[in-house]
Amino acid sequence: MAASLIELEKVCKTYNQDRPNQVRALVDIDLSIAANAMVCLQGASGSGKSTLLSVIGCVFPPTSGRATIAGKALSRMPDRFLTIHRLNTIGFIFQHFNLLPGLTVLENITLPLMPLGVGPGERRERAGRLMAMLSIGHRANFPVSQISGGELQRVAIARALVNDPPIILADEPTAHLDHALSLAFMEIMVDLQQAGKTIILTSHDQLITRHPAVERIIGIEDGKIHVP
Repeated sequence: MAASLIELEKVCKTYNQDRPNQVRALVDIDLSIAANAMVCLQGASGSGKSTLLSVIGCVFPPTSGRATIAGKALSRMPDRFLTIHRLNTIGFIFQHFNLLPGLTVLENITLPLMPLGVGPGERRERAGRLMAMLSIGHRANFPVSQISGGELQRVAIARALVNDPPIILADEPTAHLDHALSLAFMEIMVDLQQAGKTIILTSHDQLITRHPAVERIIGIEDGKIHVP
């Protein structure tokens, strides 16, 4: 059995704690995700799904409980070390790509490496390998404002992979893609899983939720794991 890469025990996340506008976004979450798994989180707006993804993604630690991501307990980490752990451990693929339109494809892909102190030559080399793998090398020097939606998706994937993270988080990745591009996206995810990545998606797209590579659907409702 694969070792757990993500372990959450009694995790709670409260925004505006002890204030009149306090919100309990996560309540006593117990969750274990094995290395090399592909799972899907589902939940309505306000269910706590995005907060759960943020805890797993080392964006912030839980208010209480224990979250251990890739061997590190988040609650014990100062903010600076949490940021470094996120940069080394997590690759994000955002629903709207979150690319910087004034930068080229190459520049967007290499951005996550700059805070890690990776030199220019190695940044270009890593990006070059990924652009070749994703068939976007010919777009390296194009501003991202001048490429197609499918190419934007591949740039976002390359940026998520450039730091070689063990965990890939993809938030509603096919929401703005047509059927053919969605299929192509899932083919890439399967290849990444086979290469050893752990992949967590959020989606209601049946192309994802019914995909044979997705081994588990995790429902979130009112800040809790929902068991149908």
